[in-house]
Amino acid sequence: MPFLAPVFMHIGWSGPARIIYFIYSWLCHQLPERSFFFYGTKLTYSLAEVQRAWQPTSNPSILREFIGNAMLGWKVAWSDRMISMFTSMWLFGWIWWIIRRRVKPLRWWWFLVLLLPMAVDGTSHMISDLAGIGHGFRDTNLWLSAITQHIFPLSFYSGDAWGSFNSLMRLLTGILFGLGVVWYTYPYLDAAISPEGQAPVVNVAPVPVATSGDIHS
Repeated sequence: MPFLAPVFMHIGWSGPARIIYFIYSWLCHQLPERSFFFYGTKLTYSLAEVQRAWQPTSNPSILREFIGNAMLGWKVAWSDRMISMFTSMWLFGWIWWIIRRRVKPLRWWWFLVLLLPMAVDGTSHMISDLAGIGHGFRDTNLWLSAITQHIFPLSFYSGDAWGSFNSLMRLLTGILFGLGVVWYTYPYLDAAISPEGQAPVVNVAPVPVATSGDIHS
């Protein structure tokens, strides 16, 4: 469904496309610099590129309204992290179904371990954005460049475009989230709905009721 929005915009069905953008806007921040674009020159765009095409603003409420144009392409209605999360859940769900009889359910503490990276990454982004979109410590990642002694190009450390540290972390943590959710919850769902997991039905023979004739005989 979120992937249909850019397709509809591309073929001129702007009405249905905007309905999809509106529906998913309640579930996702839809910031364009953290989203994928279809039918454009690139898959992702930096904040500066979005600002040049849209408005010179760092206000997230205004930035999220940018859905694209004929040159840059059209934005998917989900952010890259949401795509990573739900696509991985779909993929791991199929894998789990195939190998479910050979895999033990995930322990709850491993479930938390798999969710923790996204919690840390998402929370750090949220704190960083308090300084303003494009102005926080996750926008420059100077701490990471110092730790790695600047061995990677500047484009890896700064911004959110595809190939940057931020984009790769959103991808990786979303995949770990999807793996954890499937591995932990699907075995319980399978046990609840499959015939093997349901309690057997016990047929109890009816107890005969004595009649008045039986009592006086």
